[in-house]
Formats: sequence, structure tokens, C-alpha cells
Amino acid sequence: MLIGAHVREDDPVAAAAERGADIVQVFLADPQGWKKPPPHPQADELRASDVAVVVHSPYVVNLASLNNRIRIPSRKLVVQHAEAAAGVGAIGLVVHGGHVTQGEDAAQGVDNWRKFFERQADEGGFAVPILIENTAGGENAMARRFDALARLWDAIGEYGAGFCLDTCHAHAGGEELVGVVDRARAVTGRIDLVHLNNSRDGFDSARDRHANIDSGTIEPEVLAAVCAAADAPVVVETPAEGQPADIAFLRERLAR
Repeated sequence: MLIGAHVREDDPVAAAAERGADIVQVFLADPQGWKKPPPHPQADELRASDVAVVVHSPYVVNLASLNNRIRIPSRKLVVQHAEAAAGVGAIGLVVHGGHVTQGEDAAQGVDNWRKFFERQADEGGFAVPILIENTAGGENAMARRFDALARLWDAIGEYGAGFCLDTCHAHAGGEELVGVVDRARAVTGRIDLVHLNNSRDGFDSARDRHANIDSGTIEPEVLAAVCAAADAPVVVETPAEGQPADIAFLRERLAR
């Protein structure tokens, strides 16, 4: 099982070595911006490395939005980031499920996702798999609770969408972590990546604040059990200073 971390450094190869990581997750552009990602300076090294790579799309992306000024640039940005992710040899592009605003029909948000996948399929698909991530907050979110996620998957599952399970988001979003892997698979049929994070906040808080494995409100052994059950690559998005210990903890538990 690949275990690693999200790294923000310009030198992800070195960052992986410092953390003892088998996989790194990176942004390829400003996570709060709308600009097309430039070529990564370590693209050749990453493709040649034994370290696997996954790319996270910018946070501004909202493919469910009913606002054309958000949804249309979001579509363009996801396609651009998928192409850039292929350039570094990434196994996938993580994209948040997005949301509609209060008073809007969530079914329209789901349909916006369907239209995006349908149109891209007609144009030859994506350069790398799109891994949709569950999110922590928002009553009108597409992927906060698994009943909403099921409606989304009914619309897009046929297009080969992947799924990224975030433990902090599930906990903060009101999904119990005991049995969460089985429930997620019952909806999506797959788990392609795990974001294995503790949470600084309590259950159903709707707050997305990550903590290192040994310092949050979730029992570390519960997190380890999720990781084992998912049997998928694991990325910790925890505070950087504790990432080596988080990775070591998971390796030790999974070796038992």
C-alpha cells in the first residue's frame, strides 16, 4: 500500500524522501486561483521517480455551481489541471464535490456534474482519472453526506469517476468512520485514494480543519482501521511537521 503526504514544496521528490513517502500529493497552481497550471519544474524527475503522484485541483473549483461565472471556468480549470497532472505522471486529479447555494435545487448541481462528464467523454475523456472527494460542510453540498453522494454517483458513475475518501471531511460532515469504507463502496463501488486526516473539531461540525493523527478528535486506531479497510493509496494532509510520524504510524499499524 502506498502511503505518503500532501507537500507544498517546489521539490516534491526531496519532500517525499524527507517524509519516507511512497506517494505525494501536490498543487500545480495557486489553490485559490483560476490560472492555468504552468509546467512543473520537476516533471521529468517525478515521472522517472518511484514516488507516485496525485494532484489536487484548486479549491475554487465548483462544478456543481449554477453560476455560469463559476461553473464554466471550473470546467476549463479541471481539464487544464488533468492535462498538467498527466505531465507529472499523476495517478489522478482530486476534485471536491462542490455545492449549490441556499435556495437552489441540488438536483441541478448534480446535473451540472453529469453534463461536464458527458461533454468531456464526447471529447475523448480526461488526461488522468478524476477522483471526486467528499467534503465537510454545506447543506447543499454534492458530496458531504453519502445520501447526496449516491445521487451524484447515480448521475456520473457510468463515466468512470473515481472516489477519494477524506476521513476528516467524513467525520466533520456527519458520517461515522466505523464502517465508512463499506458505506462509501456501497455508493461508489470503489475507493481510489484516502485522505487520512484527523480532525481538530467534533463530529458533524461541518468544519474542515485537519490535525495530525495523534492530536485530533478521532481515535488514531479508527483512522488506521479505515486505511486498512480501504486498501488504497493513502495521503495525509496533516500539518507538515507531523507528517513523518503520521506515515510511520500507519506503516506500523498496517504491518501488524
